[in-house]
Amino acid sequence: MVLSVDDERVRRELPDGRVEEVRWDALKKVEILSTAEGPLLEDVFFLLFAAGGGGVAVPSSLARETGLLPRLQRLPHFDHEAVIRAMTSTEPARFLCWERRR
Repeated sequence: MVLSVDDERVRRELPDGRVEEVRWDALKKVEILSTAEGPLLEDVFFLLFAAGGGGVAVPSSLARETGLLPRLQRLPHFDHEAVIRAMTSTEPARFLCWERRR
């Protein structure tokens, strides 16, 4: 699995050849999903939703490796507290970190 984060987009290439992509100018919402899979399996995922549908799901380990979180934190009105709540959650839940204002 390959994730690229640049000034234009976030793009994830999956092992089966599928590609997920969101352009920053089309980003609609950012959530963090915590699951009950940890600690031995990946249990936190960044969910990036595109306007018009689609998006990218990024495991937290891959987000750390690629610097995704610092880039997300540059979004206006990004909820840093939601990230803390998500990373310390022990229950399956979704945390809204950012949503494009109309």
